[in-house]
Amino acid sequence: GIPLEIIQRYLNFHYSVSLDLFGSETSTNAANYYTAGLKGRWQETRRRDDHQLTDTAAVLDKPNADGTWSTDEVQTVLALNLDLRGEYTADCRSGTKRWNRILDDAGISFRFSLPHPGFHRQVGLNAGVHITPEGSIVDEATWEANRKRWLPTSEDLAFVRSLMHPVYERGKIAGWIAPPANGINGQPFDYEYVHLP
Repeated sequence: GIPLEIIQRYLNFHYSVSLDLFGSETSTNAANYYTAGLKGRWQETRRRDDHQLTDTAAVLDKPNADGTWSTDEVQTVLALNLDLRGEYTADCRSGTKRWNRILDDAGISFRFSLPHPGFHRQVGLNAGVHITPEGSIVDEATWEANRKRWLPTSEDLAFVRSLMHPVYERGKIAGWIAPPANGINGQPFDYEYVHLP
């Protein structure tokens, strides 16, 4: 199996790079598309606000050069990327809680956690700032000294790849993939979906 610490490092990596896909925390482009009716929010019909978002504010956590955090308020309509990112984070948090319940049921004390939203970011307010998974702002030397504890290493990648051997025989499945309960459209698992002459 894969050590849980390696899985945590991959969780830190994939979660942080996925947050970058939501763009900067504030976006006039997103605001303009929303105002023009071309972009909506996740579960828009369930939202209990005026849906114009010009009279409400969103709070941004901003890293400061002295290693402290401050907050800034912006119009909610400008923080649509942050809002959607928050929905994604809630979904990821629910997944980590599920994983932790499985560990708890197995009597394992290790717990997975999502890193701080500023950790390892390349886009937005936290881009280029060295932030630990716990949310502390550190200098570059501290970051580099701990990077291997927080993010996957080349050794981690080689180890994971060593476990992933392909299997091409009909009716067999690779050891790193859970076998399906049944095949597509109720077919048996070893059904010949593609006939090769």
